[in-house]
Amino acid sequence: MNSRRYTLVQAASLVVAAAMLLALPGCTKKSSAQTFAPVDLQVDVKAPFRFIAYGDTRFHDPKDTDAANPLVRVALVQAIAEANPAFVCFTGDIVYNGYDKDDWKVWDSETSGWREKKIPIYPTLGNHDLHGKEEVALGNYFERFPDLKNSRYYSVRAANTLILVLDSSLDELTGRQGQWLADKLDHVPADVDFVFVMLHHPPYTSSSDTKLFGGGHSARAQEQALAKMLEERQAHARYRLVVFSGHVHNYERHEHGGVTYFVSGGGAAHAYPIKRAKDDPFQSKEINYHYLLVEVDHQQLKITMNRLELSGGKAVWTQPDSVNIAVAAAAAAKAAGQ
Repeated sequence: MNSRRYTLVQAASLVVAAAMLLALPGCTKKSSAQTFAPVDLQVDVKAPFRFIAYGDTRFHDPKDTDAANPLVRVALVQAIAEANPAFVCFTGDIVYNGYDKDDWKVWDSETSGWREKKIPIYPTLGNHDLHGKEEVALGNYFERFPDLKNSRYYSVRAANTLILVLDSSLDELTGRQGQWLADKLDHVPADVDFVFVMLHHPPYTSSSDTKLFGGGHSARAQEQALAKMLEERQAHARYRLVVFSGHVHNYERHEHGGVTYFVSGGGAAHAYPIKRAKDDPFQSKEINYHYLLVEVDHQQLKITMNRLELSGGKAVWTQPDSVNIAVAAAAAAKAAGQ
């Protein structure tokens, strides 16, 4: 009996010790959804400045042209390097398969020019970036972006702008990410003119899962709910909200509730035409490989779609869409203390 009591005491002691061990910093069991507190990054830049936003590049073996158009991908990367942006924002699907180390080696090789120029890169997780075993895919991802410190969603402050990068593989409005997003929007600094929200799945798109015209994706309910929340906040905000997404392999621009939404998924994954809604501001029956040039100034910005077409092996560039966005005069005066 004494022996049994001693064994029970030992077991209880082990349970307590294990609990104490898990409570120590670095020993808590981590969730794959979020391993560390989201980081807040800072870019040493002053307005005016410019940056690039685009996505769906699918870095992959250039010999496999089923996954993406490698010639387009290389031409876009080269053009972005020549543009000398303050930084590059990715709307997701950086590689074809997140688990594949060889895909990430293609990324390493083809974007080496950016690193030589020390151009910061702020990525968004796409569904392809999470392909395979999640721990392996995330390991490859965070190895390339150590400044994120394992944050799947995070913020970037750049002069008079704030970038909120979301992980749309998680619900954007609930859980830790939802709490974090609400807190960030509740406490936007007074000197911020523009809040950019970045995620992979688009809140608005004329594309469809019915795969008309060769492919597409419909807007999901969770991103539609996100858009509703952003538009409700925009109605009372002094800053302007702008949303960048990808997933749809083309370019789109939508205007709802004072918020401008861009779909920029023309980074090299095979683009397809879109049957666009009649009220879409941008109408095009073409495929649109492209990147977005975002030119930020004080209380105003300009976003231009730079379209790439390879003709006879040569890159032909056009700018078929451009929009100016400004902080409302009343809000600007209030921010300036007038």
